[in-house]
Amino acid sequence: MKTEQLGPYTLSWPDGVFPLGGDSLSLGAFATVKPQWRVCDLGTGSGTLLLLLARRANELSLTGVELHPLSAQTARENLMQNELAGTIVEGDLRTAPLPAGSFDLIISNPPYFPTGAGKSGGSARSEECCTLDELCSAAARLVKNGGRFALCHRPERLTDVLCTLRKYHLEPKRLKLLSHSPGDPPSLILVEALRQGKPGLSIEIGCTV
Repeated sequence: MKTEQLGPYTLSWPDGVFPLGGDSLSLGAFATVKPQWRVCDLGTGSGTLLLLLARRANELSLTGVELHPLSAQTARENLMQNELAGTIVEGDLRTAPLPAGSFDLIISNPPYFPTGAGKSGGSARSEECCTLDELCSAAARLVKNGGRFALCHRPERLTDVLCTLRKYHLEPKRLKLLSHSPGDPPSLILVEALRQGKPGLSIEIGCTV
């Protein structure tokens, strides 16, 4: 079992569960979140993003959806050991039995590589179980009008991300390009979209965590 301190909270995960990474840390710091918001993490893994958001805003209603049983149980245990109330739904995010329009914020660190793209990264980084289109469709169904969807992705798929968000009436409002160091090309993108939002995109530049 590995552990990491995330502010006041302790994140633990066993072998076989996707480990803590810089992408989640960056996304957890980027997403807009306010006290008492209803938050849902699609593909929550060990519950990392839920803990990262909980340390930024009080009294959040926390929900995670996770397909893999070991990861889902790990997320439940991380909420319990940190005395955080929340619900972890074990199942497919595309068909999760959650009410439509019931969340203020949807967040996700999704698979980056399309099936057959020839990229490595294991099943957790391949779209075998959920494509970008399916993820955005699920987020659009679950977030309320005026609510937000925040995700991280690869720079080379920026066009795919922005076009798919708009397809599902999730208007991109914030884009952050992250590099390993100044002068390097971007290695990660962070995007936040507004359900039924008006056009208008702000762009930020920074370094990865």
